[in-house]
Amino acid sequence: MTKLALGTHPYLLGFDELERLVERAAKTDAGGYPPYNIEQVGDSSYRITLAVAGFAEEDLSITVEDRQLVVRGRQPEPDGSRVYLHRGIAARQFQRSFVLAEGVEVDGADLETGLLHIDLTRALPEPVVRTIRISNNGDQS
Repeated sequence: MTKLALGTHPYLLGFDELERLVERAAKTDAGGYPPYNIEQVGDSSYRITLAVAGFAEEDLSITVEDRQLVVRGRQPEPDGSRVYLHRGIAARQFQRSFVLAEGVEVDGADLETGLLHIDLTRALPEPVVRTIRISNNGDQS
C-alpha cells in the first residue's frame, strides 16, 4: 500500500499549501520559554496567553508576518552597577511563533500582571453554492 502525502491525495486539490504550513509550524518550536496557553473562548475566538514576567510593554512586540503570529521579547541590557549573589530569574530575549489559519485575525493584545493575552477571531466563511454551466465545445454545427 502506498502512503500518499496530504498535498498529493487525488481528492484534495490545492491543499499543497497546507502541507507547507504544517512543516513551518513544526520548525517554529522555541523550546519551553516563555510558557503559554491557548484557549478557545468562543465558537470562533481564541486567546493565547504567554507568561512574560519581567517584560514591560515596550520590551514586547507582536507582528503578523505571512500568516504567522510572531511575539518577540527583548529586555534592555542591565546596567553594570548591580552585583548579583544569585541570579535565578531569566532575563533573556525570546521569539514565539504561531501559524495562523486563513481568516484568523488578531483582535488585540493586553499585558496584565506578567501575562500577555492575545485575542484572535476566525471569520466564518459564508457557504456559497454556485452552479457551473456545462458548455458543449465539441459541437461542430
